[in-house]
Amino acid sequence: MTTVFIAGDSTAAEKLAEKRPEAGWGEKIPLYFNKKIVFSNHAKNGRSTKSFIAEGRLNEIEERITENDYLLIQFGHNDQKLDDPDRGTDPYGDYLDNLAKFITLANNHKAQPVLLTPVTRRDYLADGCLNPKTLGDYPQAMKEFAKKEQIPILDIFTRSQNWLAQFTKDETRKFYLHGKPNEWSNYPEGVVDNTHFSEQGAMEIARIVAEAIGESSLPLKRDLL
Repeated sequence: MTTVFIAGDSTAAEKLAEKRPEAGWGEKIPLYFNKKIVFSNHAKNGRSTKSFIAEGRLNEIEERITENDYLLIQFGHNDQKLDDPDRGTDPYGDYLDNLAKFITLANNHKAQPVLLTPVTRRDYLADGCLNPKTLGDYPQAMKEFAKKEQIPILDIFTRSQNWLAQFTKDETRKFYLHGKPNEWSNYPEGVVDNTHFSEQGAMEIARIVAEAIGESSLPLKRDLL
């Protein structure tokens, strides 16, 4: 059976019970594929390309990944935190150097690396439009890197921005972790989080990723439902 490994941050990660109803798209994407595909989600909250590697999480994938498997690689949100030396990376520097390590690992095991530009935040400009730079230069840096190195890439940043643009600013709240005081037991004081997803938002992003795979040249699309 083909295994699809996911390396990423909190937007893809499986959530602890005390964080619900927060959800990550990596939890939901198996619902869009048949049972011939197995997903192994290694995404973790708060990780960047740098900290994911430093903590040995890439090594954990290396111990299991085999020929004809896939490695989906999505980082950027925490790489932006340049004031944190354990996580911050330069988008045109060590961010790309780190991505290269993920790709090399997959290639060494005859697996297929796939880059995913980081999914957008719910971030609006004063004119009411979504902020096209909410993830800084990381999506563009990844796209240029993928083109140069001839690595398959799914532009989830652009796809997720285009998807959100179909809704009003107020309507998009339902896709993110927005809750009123006492609405959810885990957030008695309420929560306003424009990065992390609700269950509905995670399902939608998983759908977007699945559709991007299906529209790509990756053989994996043959097993889409």
